[in-house]
Amino acid sequence: MPKIKDNITAILKTLPQLPGVYLMRDSEGKIIYVGKAIKLKRRVSSYFRHVHSSPRLKKLVEAICDISIIRTETEAEALIVEAKLIRKYSPFFNIALKMSDHYPFIKITDEEFPRIEITRHKLKDNATYIGPFVNAGNLKNLMRVAERYFPLRVCRSKINPDKNKRPCVEYNLGHSMGICANLCTKSEYLDRVKDLILLFNNQSAELVSRLKIRMNEAAKNLKFEEAAKHRDAIRAIWKISRQKISSALSEDLDSQTWNVLNKIQELLNLKILPWRIDAFDISHMSGHETYGCCVVFEQGQPCKNLYRRFKIKNLSDGEINDFQSIYETVLRRYRHVINNSEPSPQLALIDGGPVQLEYALKAINELNFNLPLVALAEREEILYIPNNKEPIILERSDPVLQLFQRLRDEVHRYAITTHRHSRNLKYTRSRLENIPGIGRIKSAELLIKFGSIENILKLQPEELAKCPGINIKLADRIIKNLKE
Repeated sequence: MPKIKDNITAILKTLPQLPGVYLMRDSEGKIIYVGKAIKLKRRVSSYFRHVHSSPRLKKLVEAICDISIIRTETEAEALIVEAKLIRKYSPFFNIALKMSDHYPFIKITDEEFPRIEITRHKLKDNATYIGPFVNAGNLKNLMRVAERYFPLRVCRSKINPDKNKRPCVEYNLGHSMGICANLCTKSEYLDRVKDLILLFNNQSAELVSRLKIRMNEAAKNLKFEEAAKHRDAIRAIWKISRQKISSALSEDLDSQTWNVLNKIQELLNLKILPWRIDAFDISHMSGHETYGCCVVFEQGQPCKNLYRRFKIKNLSDGEINDFQSIYETVLRRYRHVINNSEPSPQLALIDGGPVQLEYALKAINELNFNLPLVALAEREEILYIPNNKEPIILERSDPVLQLFQRLRDEVHRYAITTHRHSRNLKYTRSRLENIPGIGRIKSAELLIKFGSIENILKLQPEELAKCPGINIKLADRIIKNLKE
């Protein structure tokens, strides 16, 4: 049996039986081996359970002085993170990159009217590559949605749009936009390309938002068949987007960010590298319209599809209690995580001082959820961690503090935007509802039909009177009141 260093024994006890990537370091802190595992504890412990016949493996075990891990949601994600780390650091004991480029990518060609291809080789040809995709089933599902709702041209010839040209059979089958016969504009075609990029990058919320605008516009213009197609596309997208796909799959790890995450792990004595970090903030207007907000950074970058907002329920209107609001927000956020509907972070940052931290910790303990917390006090820019009386004071130039500040500033921005949107919506509705003859239902119908107060003000009373339930007298009253 190989002799195990005391610190390695302690590390092995803390490892989870969950998927992830492990990094082994030598006495100088250099990464000497990167591996992936379905169950980290079982896999990493196996290196120290028996004498190895391989001289190379024996030398590796003798050289290991530290082990850190990156938790991932799935084995597939672990595969990709492992490959990226091996490419970046070329650890001495990793003989060869196991994954290489034999997993497929989606390729959007670099042409005036781009095409979509599946390729196993990522070239330097200015094309847009998305992937790689480890799960062939996931890729097939995405391609099925793409071909049905977002088809591009399939021919490889140079396109010169000509309205006198007869469209090909692919157009008649619904597999092409008919750009060759000038049946769509270049702008419409490139919008379709943007839709596809959002689809394959798992940016479902943004894509659905774009489709809803088109669906409402089509319905307003009585193009019900087109509106139904957008509706069906939205349903298909939500169906496949339930799978958890991390931004770890899309971009290469940045060396500087990696070093910062290692410093955070060391500074806060974390068991796991904090490659996904949540940040929390509260926003209200004198106790009205109180929201708790959470933003998520993965590998030091915002992951906006994981942002969440919560309307605070347990305060009376006008009551100000940021501490209780933090408690409720953290509690509701991690109930979703525990129910396996959201990916779990490795660290959470609370905007505030020791009292805010105490209320966040209360929520975590109530859920029996094991998550490290840290609070950042804004004025002093100092860090507080649970069960430590003395705060951590870092230089303003410290990259760890700067990353936490970026998180804090981003959750500030998101909270302010959330509150402003809610306030504007309430104000807009109240302006209409306060007009005699316009109640809550008619107010909502007008805003759905015209989009905004500004659009209603552009109308003549005769145009507004064409709406159901609005006569010329009421239309004139609406416009006069809105202009005041």
